[in-house]
Amino acid sequence: MTAAFLAGFALSFGLILAIGPQNAFVLRQGLKGAHVFAVCLVCAICDVVLIVAGVAGFTWMAETLPWLQPLFRWGGTAFLIAYGAIAFRAAWRGGDSLEAAREGAGSLRAAVLTVLALTWLNPHVYLDTLVLIGSVSTEYPGQGVAFATGASAASVIFFFVLGYGARALAPVFARPAAWRVLDASVGVVMWTVAAGLVLNG
Repeated sequence: MTAAFLAGFALSFGLILAIGPQNAFVLRQGLKGAHVFAVCLVCAICDVVLIVAGVAGFTWMAETLPWLQPLFRWGGTAFLIAYGAIAFRAAWRGGDSLEAAREGAGSLRAAVLTVLALTWLNPHVYLDTLVLIGSVSTEYPGQGVAFATGASAASVIFFFVLGYGARALAPVFARPAAWRVLDASVGVVMWTVAAGLVLNG
């Protein structure tokens, strides 16, 4: 049981560690101190649901419903391009700072809807959770619960550490120039993932 838990934890942590649209958004919310708990909680819950579904054998849907893959790919591509454009626009306009960002933190509803879209419209999340984690879990027969628990624990820990740990960078992001770099970086991440979806589709 311990081996399965640790294997699930290590695999999930390794997959989620890569910078992606979801992580970039959590980082930015953490730096702004805006709805951090809600954003981290939503990310964690979504990941747990997907991990459990993958380990439980939910991957049959991709084979049974072949139209799901292109739907997720093109829907996710369109969303990532639009979100990336917004980030580049913010970087171009500049003038943001930690204090200003806190004043204009946006609504909780907008933050939750954004993170939900970044999660469920990203085809890579299905590959990582439903397919990869689900298939690796089969190497631990009879220990699916332990494997899924380990993988889920890694996700929950990662998102909350990322969201609340971002506050340690607050002094750096008190400078408007740092926000422009972050926004530009987020835009690059969004468009890079979108390009990957198109080229590999």
